[in-house]
Amino acid sequence: MEYGRWAARYDQIRGEFGFPFDAEVAAADRLESLLPDAARALPLDRVRSRLAGHPVVIVGSAPGAGPPPVWRWSTTGPVPAIVAADGATVDCLRAGLVPAVIVTDLDGPVESEVTANRRGSLVVVHAHGDNRPALDTWVPEFPGELAGSWAGPPRPALLNVGGFTDGDRAAYLAEASGVPEIRLWGFDFDRTEESDPARRARKLAKLAWARRLLAELDRDGSAPLLLWRRDGSTVPYPDGRNATSTR
Repeated sequence: MEYGRWAARYDQIRGEFGFPFDAEVAAADRLESLLPDAARALPLDRVRSRLAGHPVVIVGSAPGAGPPPVWRWSTTGPVPAIVAADGATVDCLRAGLVPAVIVTDLDGPVESEVTANRRGSLVVVHAHGDNRPALDTWVPEFPGELAGSWAGPPRPALLNVGGFTDGDRAAYLAEASGVPEIRLWGFDFDRTEESDPARRARKLAKLAWARRLLAELDRDGSAPLLLWRRDGSTVPYPDGRNATSTR
């Protein structure tokens, strides 16, 4: 998504959740300073080199989702690339799957992301206003390839192609990489394992935005967005370009 369009959408999100933009800028500055020289160069191009030409499976961590059923993928055609959204990395590694890309704001089980990074995953670390301590703790721990992102204007060292939560941001990144198809696995916008009522309400509000942003991506993007079901079938993303058809 062009930043000019995304900026207007993110202004709505910041207004709803009360995110101060100066804190976002400070976190982005800190992330940029922590990234090794190689990680500050051409972040979007390096992600594209991992994903372009491949159908992509975005793996979320909805309650009970587990790893994606990659054995159901057709043996003909391009091999899919796996993109894990933060905590979903654990399920991928348990199934012997090393994601091509991990999208994270470092609020999940980051140890698994460090492990996957050591095994070859490119980790896209996202800076936002309240994760500066996590940036300081974890960015130096990654031994492999990194890229950085934030919600403001793209910088040479930090990308922004749209998206809010780790899952929908991963889908926007796949679309920006020119992939032919995006499948979503482990996405649930109505349930969360958060037990604290206030935190649960805030999480569900974020998931509502994720649902909306993914529908907009499907309508406006070039790659069809599909929900991958446990029986191996796919259905178009609800409220997207082909909401009433099936595949």
